[in-house]
Amino acid sequence: MYSSTFIFATKQFDDAFHRLDEAIATAARSIDGYLGEESWEDMSKGLVSNVYYWQSLEALQALMQHPAHLKAKAAQAQWLNGYQVVIAQVLRTYGDDKLAGLLPTAGLFVQGTAAH
Repeated sequence: MYSSTFIFATKQFDDAFHRLDEAIATAARSIDGYLGEESWEDMSKGLVSNVYYWQSLEALQALMQHPAHLKAKAAQAQWLNGYQVVIAQVLRTYGDDKLAGLLPTAGLFVQGTAAH
């Protein structure tokens, strides 16, 4: 499993930003190999983090080449005050089972047992 984390500092969002953001999320969910997503905000720093989970790098690449993503990348300076992208391979997830189902675990080693 792979994750792509998009961390950005907010500026001023408008309707065009929200439409494009939703178009990207919809596109991601339609890609074969999309496993899930989550978002986090740090209001004190004005940061947002969107994390997408992928079965393969090819699935991630499909989103990166999607027209909505390319349009957003070209226009990001209108809405963002800086960004960083982190692409990572997820090797393991574990926890106390109280948040079971939070992250996709297909093929991962989870809490001492093979995930299924």
